[in-house]
Amino acid sequence: MPRPDLKAIGVNYRRIPVMTIGRDIYCDSRIILRKLEEMFPDGALGATTAEGKAIQKFLEIWTVEAGLFVRASQLIPTSMPLLNDPKFTSDREDYSGRSWSKEKIAANRPEALAAIRNAFKFLESTLLADGRNWVLKTDKPTLADIEAIWTFDWLNGLKGALPRELISEKSYPKVFAWIARFNNALRAAKAQAPKAASLDGSTAADRILKASFAEENLQFDPTDPLGLQEGAEVEVFPTDSGSRHRDRGKLIALTGDEVVLSAQVKGTEVRLHFPRTGFRIGAASARGSSRL
Repeated sequence: MPRPDLKAIGVNYRRIPVMTIGRDIYCDSRIILRKLEEMFPDGALGATTAEGKAIQKFLEIWTVEAGLFVRASQLIPTSMPLLNDPKFTSDREDYSGRSWSKEKIAANRPEALAAIRNAFKFLESTLLADGRNWVLKTDKPTLADIEAIWTFDWLNGLKGALPRELISEKSYPKVFAWIARFNNALRAAKAQAPKAASLDGSTAADRILKASFAEENLQFDPTDPLGLQEGAEVEVFPTDSGSRHRDRGKLIALTGDEVVLSAQVKGTEVRLHFPRTGFRIGAASARGSSRL
């Protein structure tokens, strides 16, 4: 922080990535993945069977909601130069709501390491135990692999995070081979993909605000347990991290999976999409929002 490029399109949400398709703005990787699967079915990577969908969803919940990534983040080595920068540690404390002192990180490390080693063991002894290349026994990686792998891949690439005497190719060969295969597949996919254009923030904001909306048929469930009315002024914010940074607007869509706000940026409407899981919707007031 600060993130002027996000502010320029009316986004207070502080986490990344954020995806825009036209003037529809999608906040949080979970809804980004879901929308990409829905809007571009020819390239969809999601499971097609009921069993596969269950495993895929389990891995999403395990990694995010069940706290696997939180434990992984507690393995950031205290030798990182950034931990000597008070601006960085203050920003991380604002984001996470917990101390980022070296002493606190060191104190949390043994318990976090035990949890992560158990996660490696789980994959080694269950989903990857039979020698399959990919989680769903497919011939290429799927969304289930993406949901599962990103925490392990991040830790593997973070120097000093994993003590190699406890977690290594020797102790968990199937997991590390899976990580290597995934990165090889990723490099091959990038080589075949069109080259992405890179825009500065002001150019991107101008393009977004001049675009049309990507979604036409937004849904509103009048039976939602929150009892909110369509058109109500609300605030939406994540409950796990970054909760001090809240987006406010008119509630225009609400389903079991998604909440959508209409907000104004320089007289132009944008729509902010958030997943329901891990986010709170509060009725806005002059002083802020009330918890619902």
